[in-house]
Amino acid sequence: MVDLAVVILAFNEEMHIGRAIESVHPFANEIFVIDSYSTDRTTEIAEAAGAIVLRNRFVNQSKQFEWALANAPMSSTWIMRLDADEIVESDLAARIQEQLPLLSSDVVGVNLNRKHVFMGRWIRHGGRYPLVLLRIWRRGYGRIEQRWMDEHVIVWGGRTVAFEGGFSDINLNDLTSFTNKHNNYATREAIDVLTRKYLLGPLDERLSPKSASKQAVLKRQNKERIYNRLPFWLGPLLYFTYRYTIQLGFLDGRPGLIYHLLQGFWYRFLVGAKIEEFELRLNKCSSTDERLAELERLTGYRIG
Repeated sequence: MVDLAVVILAFNEEMHIGRAIESVHPFANEIFVIDSYSTDRTTEIAEAAGAIVLRNRFVNQSKQFEWALANAPMSSTWIMRLDADEIVESDLAARIQEQLPLLSSDVVGVNLNRKHVFMGRWIRHGGRYPLVLLRIWRRGYGRIEQRWMDEHVIVWGGRTVAFEGGFSDINLNDLTSFTNKHNNYATREAIDVLTRKYLLGPLDERLSPKSASKQAVLKRQNKERIYNRLPFWLGPLLYFTYRYTIQLGFLDGRPGLIYHLLQGFWYRFLVGAKIEEFELRLNKCSSTDERLAELERLTGYRIG
Protein backbone atom coordinates (compact mmCIF):
# COMPACT_ATOMS: atom_id res chain seq x y z
CA MET A 1 0.00 0.00 0.00
CA VAL A 2 1.06 3.57 -0.77
CA ASP A 3 0.41 6.51 1.57
CA LEU A 4 -2.32 7.74 -0.78
CA ALA A 5 -6.06 8.44 -0.49
CA VAL A 6 -8.30 8.07 -3.54
CA VAL A 7 -11.43 10.25 -3.71
CA ILE A 8 -14.26 9.26 -6.07
CA LEU A 9 -17.40 11.36 -6.60
CA ALA A 10 -20.44 9.26 -7.49
CA PHE A 11 -24.13 9.39 -8.26
CA ASN A 12 -25.96 6.30 -9.55
CA GLU A 13 -22.72 4.65 -10.64
CA GLU A 14 -23.50 1.01 -9.83
CA MET A 15 -22.21 0.04 -13.27
CA HIS A 16 -18.78 1.58 -12.68
CA ILE A 17 -18.01 2.09 -8.99
CA GLY A 18 -16.84 -1.44 -8.18
CA ARG A 19 -14.52 -1.45 -11.18
CA ALA A 20 -13.01 1.93 -10.21
CA ILE A 21 -12.38 0.85 -6.61
CA GLU A 22 -10.91 -2.48 -7.68
CA SER A 23 -8.45 -0.67 -9.97
CA VAL A 24 -6.94 1.35 -7.09
CA HIS A 25 -7.04 -1.36 -4.42
CA PRO A 26 -3.49 -2.57 -5.21
CA PHE A 27 -1.93 0.69 -4.06
CA ALA A 28 -4.44 2.98 -2.27
CA ASN A 29 -4.16 3.25 1.50
CA GLU A 30 -7.59 4.92 1.75
CA ILE A 31 -10.55 5.00 -0.66
CA PHE A 32 -13.39 7.48 -0.19
CA VAL A 33 -16.59 7.57 -2.25
CA ILE A 34 -18.52 10.84 -1.97
CA ASP A 35 -22.06 9.92 -2.95
CA SER A 36 -24.75 12.41 -3.98
CA TYR A 37 -27.60 10.31 -2.53
CA SER A 38 -27.69 7.65 -5.24
CA THR A 39 -30.92 5.76 -5.76
CA ASP A 40 -29.26 2.61 -7.11
CA ARG A 41 -26.74 0.20 -5.52
CA THR A 42 -23.74 2.54 -5.75
CA THR A 43 -23.16 2.89 -2.00
CA GLU A 44 -23.80 -0.79 -1.31
CA ILE A 45 -21.25 -1.85 -3.93
CA ALA A 46 -18.72 0.74 -2.78
CA GLU A 47 -18.91 -0.30 0.86
CA ALA A 48 -18.68 -3.98 -0.05
CA ALA A 49 -15.57 -3.17 -2.09
CA GLY A 50 -13.91 -1.62 0.95
CA ALA A 51 -14.46 2.10 0.37
CA ILE A 52 -15.56 4.58 3.01
CA VAL A 53 -18.79 6.18 1.78
CA LEU A 54 -19.78 9.74 2.71
CA ARG A 55 -22.91 11.52 1.45
CA ASN A 56 -23.34 15.15 0.49
CA ARG A 57 -25.82 17.07 -1.65
CA PHE A 58 -24.38 17.78 -5.09
CA VAL A 59 -24.04 21.32 -6.42
CA ASN A 60 -21.18 20.92 -8.87
CA GLN A 61 -17.97 18.92 -9.13
CA SER A 62 -15.81 21.65 -7.61
CA LYS A 63 -17.93 22.17 -4.52
CA GLN A 64 -18.40 18.43 -4.01
CA PHE A 65 -14.67 17.79 -4.13
CA GLU A 66 -13.99 20.76 -1.88
CA TRP A 67 -16.44 19.24 0.61
CA ALA A 68 -14.65 15.90 0.35
CA LEU A 69 -11.27 17.43 1.12
CA ALA A 70 -12.72 19.23 4.13
CA ASN A 71 -14.77 16.34 5.55
CA ALA A 72 -13.29 12.97 4.56
CA PRO A 73 -11.23 11.57 7.47
CA MET A 74 -8.13 11.08 5.35
CA SER A 75 -4.66 10.81 6.84
CA SER A 76 -2.59 9.96 3.75
CA THR A 77 0.23 12.13 2.46
CA TRP A 78 -1.01 11.98 -1.13
CA ILE A 79 -4.49 12.42 -2.64
CA MET A 80 -5.73 11.11 -5.97
CA ARG A 81 -8.85 12.23 -7.81
CA LEU A 82 -10.59 9.47 -9.78
CA ASP A 83 -13.92 9.68 -11.61
CA ALA A 84 -16.34 6.81 -11.06
CA ASP A 85 -16.11 5.74 -14.71
CA GLU A 86 -12.31 5.82 -14.79
CA ILE A 87 -9.84 3.05 -14.02
CA VAL A 88 -6.14 2.85 -13.23
CA GLU A 89 -4.61 0.08 -15.31
CA SER A 90 -2.06 -2.36 -13.91
CA ASP A 91 1.04 -0.68 -15.38
CA LEU A 92 0.16 2.70 -13.87
CA ALA A 93 -0.82 1.05 -10.58
CA ALA A 94 2.64 -0.53 -10.43
CA ARG A 95 4.32 2.78 -11.24
CA ILE A 96 2.40 4.55 -8.47
CA GLN A 97 3.39 1.81 -6.02
CA GLU A 98 7.03 1.98 -6.98
CA GLN A 99 7.65 5.66 -7.67
CA LEU A 100 5.29 7.72 -5.51
CA PRO A 101 7.04 6.86 -2.21
CA LEU A 102 10.40 7.80 -3.77
CA LEU A 103 9.44 11.32 -4.87
CA SER A 104 11.47 14.10 -3.29
CA SER A 105 9.80 16.54 -0.92
CA ASP A 106 9.78 19.33 -3.52
CA VAL A 107 7.35 17.35 -5.73
CA VAL A 108 3.75 18.33 -4.99
CA GLY A 109 1.84 16.97 -7.99
CA VAL A 110 1.75 14.14 -10.52
CA ASN A 111 0.35 14.42 -14.05
CA LEU A 112 -1.28 11.39 -15.69
CA ASN A 113 -2.09 10.71 -19.35
CA ARG A 114 -5.76 9.83 -19.66
CA LYS A 115 -7.16 7.92 -22.59
CA HIS A 116 -10.84 7.84 -23.54
CA VAL A 117 -12.65 4.69 -24.65
CA PHE A 118 -15.95 5.28 -26.45
CA MET A 119 -18.26 2.56 -27.80
CA GLY A 120 -15.46 0.07 -27.17
CA ARG A 121 -12.80 2.00 -29.08
CA TRP A 122 -9.83 3.92 -27.74
CA ILE A 123 -10.14 7.44 -29.19
CA ARG A 124 -6.52 8.12 -30.08
CA HIS A 125 -6.92 11.14 -32.35
CA GLY A 126 -8.73 14.46 -32.56
CA GLY A 127 -6.56 15.86 -29.78
CA ARG A 128 -8.06 13.43 -27.27
CA TYR A 129 -4.92 11.51 -26.38
CA PRO A 130 -3.12 12.05 -24.26
CA LEU A 131 -5.19 14.30 -22.03
CA VAL A 132 -2.62 15.38 -19.46
CA LEU A 133 -4.32 15.86 -16.11
CA LEU A 134 -2.89 16.59 -12.68
CA ARG A 135 -4.68 13.94 -10.62
CA ILE A 136 -2.30 13.15 -7.72
CA TRP A 137 -1.09 15.79 -5.29
CA ARG A 138 0.53 16.14 -1.90
CA ARG A 139 -2.05 16.80 0.83
CA GLY A 140 -1.95 20.44 1.89
CA TYR A 141 -0.43 21.55 -1.42
CA GLY A 142 -3.41 21.35 -3.77
CA ARG A 143 -7.09 22.04 -4.22
CA ILE A 144 -9.82 21.99 -6.88
CA GLU A 145 -10.55 25.09 -8.94
CA GLN A 146 -13.89 26.63 -8.05
CA ARG A 147 -15.61 26.63 -11.42
CA TRP A 148 -18.92 25.27 -12.65
CA MET A 149 -17.27 23.25 -15.40
CA ASP A 150 -13.82 22.21 -16.63
CA GLU A 151 -12.33 22.41 -13.15
CA HIS A 152 -8.74 21.29 -12.58
CA VAL A 153 -6.59 20.37 -9.63
CA ILE A 154 -4.13 23.18 -8.91
CA VAL A 155 -1.03 22.87 -6.72
CA TRP A 156 1.53 25.18 -5.14
CA GLY A 157 4.74 25.07 -3.17
CA GLY A 158 6.76 22.80 -5.44
CA ARG A 159 7.10 21.13 -8.83
CA THR A 160 5.14 18.48 -10.70
CA VAL A 161 6.22 15.29 -12.43
CA ALA A 162 4.54 12.83 -14.82
CA PHE A 163 3.84 9.12 -14.51
CA GLU A 164 3.40 7.01 -17.62
CA GLY A 165 0.84 4.21 -17.68
CA GLY A 166 -2.75 3.31 -18.42
CA PHE A 167 -5.35 5.69 -17.01
CA SER A 168 -8.67 5.28 -18.81
CA ASP A 169 -12.12 6.84 -19.00
CA ILE A 170 -14.41 3.96 -19.98
CA ASN A 171 -18.10 4.79 -19.53
CA LEU A 172 -20.33 1.77 -20.13
CA ASN A 173 -23.63 3.66 -20.41
CA ASP A 174 -25.45 4.19 -23.71
CA LEU A 175 -25.73 7.26 -25.96
CA THR A 176 -28.90 8.40 -24.20
CA SER A 177 -26.93 8.64 -20.97
CA PHE A 178 -24.07 10.35 -22.82
CA THR A 179 -26.31 13.05 -24.29
CA ASN A 180 -28.22 13.56 -21.04
CA LYS A 181 -24.96 13.99 -19.15
CA HIS A 182 -23.61 16.44 -21.70
CA ASN A 183 -26.85 18.40 -21.64
CA ASN A 184 -26.28 18.93 -17.92
CA TYR A 185 -22.63 19.77 -18.60
CA ALA A 186 -23.73 22.38 -21.15
CA THR A 187 -25.94 24.12 -18.58
CA ARG A 188 -23.09 24.21 -16.06
CA GLU A 189 -20.62 25.48 -18.65
CA ALA A 190 -23.05 28.21 -19.65
CA ILE A 191 -23.30 29.19 -15.98
CA ASP A 192 -19.51 29.34 -15.78
CA VAL A 193 -19.24 31.61 -18.85
CA LEU A 194 -22.03 33.96 -17.76
CA THR A 195 -21.03 34.24 -14.12
CA ARG A 196 -17.58 35.29 -15.27
CA LYS A 197 -18.87 37.67 -17.93
CA TYR A 198 -21.33 39.44 -15.62
CA LEU A 199 -19.23 39.06 -12.44
CA LEU A 200 -21.95 37.11 -10.67
CA GLY A 201 -19.55 35.43 -8.27
CA PRO A 202 -15.89 35.17 -7.26
CA LEU A 203 -13.47 34.23 -10.05
CA ASP A 204 -10.83 31.54 -9.64
CA GLU A 205 -7.84 32.61 -11.74
CA ARG A 206 -4.96 30.50 -10.40
CA LEU A 207 -4.46 28.00 -13.24
CA SER A 208 -0.87 28.35 -14.49
CA PRO A 209 1.90 26.12 -15.89
CA LYS A 210 3.28 25.84 -12.34
CA SER A 211 -0.03 24.82 -10.80
CA ALA A 212 -1.45 22.42 -13.44
CA SER A 213 -0.44 20.61 -16.61
CA LYS A 214 0.83 22.85 -19.41
CA GLN A 215 -1.68 21.25 -21.75
CA ALA A 216 -4.60 22.20 -19.48
CA VAL A 217 -3.36 25.78 -19.23
CA LEU A 218 -2.93 26.12 -23.01
CA LYS A 219 -6.38 24.69 -23.71
CA ARG A 220 -7.95 27.05 -21.16
CA GLN A 221 -6.21 30.05 -22.72
CA ASN A 222 -7.25 29.10 -26.26
CA LYS A 223 -10.81 28.56 -25.14
CA GLU A 224 -11.20 31.83 -23.24
CA ARG A 225 -9.12 34.09 -25.49
CA ILE A 226 -10.16 32.73 -28.89
CA TYR A 227 -13.00 30.20 -28.93
CA ASN A 228 -15.40 32.02 -26.58
CA ARG A 229 -15.09 35.18 -28.67
CA LEU A 230 -16.28 33.51 -31.88
CA PRO A 231 -19.96 33.55 -32.92
CA PHE A 232 -21.64 30.64 -31.09
CA TRP A 233 -22.44 28.85 -34.38
CA LEU A 234 -18.95 29.28 -35.88
CA GLY A 235 -16.85 28.02 -32.98
CA PRO A 236 -18.28 24.47 -32.95
CA LEU A 237 -18.00 24.15 -36.72
CA LEU A 238 -14.36 25.21 -36.78
CA TYR A 239 -13.51 23.13 -33.71
CA PHE A 240 -15.05 19.93 -35.11
CA THR A 241 -13.40 20.47 -38.50
CA TYR A 242 -10.03 20.98 -36.84
CA ARG A 243 -10.41 17.92 -34.63
CA TYR A 244 -11.72 15.63 -37.34
CA THR A 245 -9.32 16.62 -40.15
CA ILE A 246 -6.17 18.38 -38.94
CA GLN A 247 -6.00 16.30 -35.72
CA LEU A 248 -6.93 13.14 -37.67
CA GLY A 249 -10.13 12.29 -35.80
CA PHE A 250 -11.35 10.45 -38.90
CA LEU A 251 -8.82 7.71 -38.08
CA ASP A 252 -10.91 6.72 -35.04
CA GLY A 253 -13.48 4.96 -37.25
CA ARG A 254 -17.24 4.96 -36.74
CA PRO A 255 -17.07 5.30 -32.94
CA GLY A 256 -14.73 8.24 -33.50
CA LEU A 257 -17.11 9.91 -35.94
CA ILE A 258 -19.94 9.62 -33.42
CA TYR A 259 -17.77 10.81 -30.53
CA HIS A 260 -16.10 13.74 -32.28
CA LEU A 261 -19.37 14.92 -33.80
CA LEU A 262 -21.28 14.71 -30.52
CA GLN A 263 -18.56 15.93 -28.18
CA GLY A 264 -16.72 18.25 -30.57
CA PHE A 265 -19.67 19.83 -32.41
CA TRP A 266 -23.08 19.05 -30.89
CA TYR A 267 -21.98 19.66 -27.29
CA ARG A 268 -20.07 22.84 -28.12
CA PHE A 269 -23.06 24.12 -30.14
CA LEU A 270 -25.41 23.30 -27.26
CA VAL A 271 -23.24 25.28 -24.83
CA GLY A 272 -23.28 28.27 -27.18
CA ALA A 273 -27.03 28.01 -27.72
CA LYS A 274 -27.69 27.92 -23.98
CA ILE A 275 -25.48 30.96 -23.45
CA GLU A 276 -27.49 32.78 -26.13
CA GLU A 277 -30.80 31.75 -24.55
CA PHE A 278 -29.80 32.71 -21.01
CA GLU A 279 -28.17 35.97 -22.06
CA LEU A 280 -31.33 37.17 -23.78
CA ARG A 281 -33.00 37.02 -20.37
CA LEU A 282 -30.06 38.43 -18.43
CA ASN A 283 -29.87 41.48 -20.70
CA LYS A 284 -33.33 42.48 -19.52
CA CYS A 285 -32.15 42.64 -15.91
CA SER A 286 -31.04 45.96 -14.46
CA SER A 287 -28.67 44.82 -11.71
CA THR A 288 -26.21 42.10 -10.78
CA ASP A 289 -28.57 40.69 -8.16
CA GLU A 290 -31.39 40.45 -10.73
CA ARG A 291 -29.10 38.69 -13.21
CA LEU A 292 -27.99 36.21 -10.57
CA ALA A 293 -31.57 35.45 -9.55
CA GLU A 294 -32.64 35.08 -13.17
CA LEU A 295 -29.76 32.74 -14.03
CA GLU A 296 -30.60 30.60 -11.01
CA ARG A 297 -34.23 30.46 -12.13
CA LEU A 298 -33.31 29.53 -15.71
CA THR A 299 -30.84 26.80 -14.79
CA GLY A 300 -32.31 25.43 -11.56
CA TYR A 301 -28.92 25.76 -9.83
CA ARG A 302 -28.13 27.68 -6.67
CA ILE A 303 -25.26 29.86 -7.90
CA GLY A 304 -24.74 32.58 -5.31
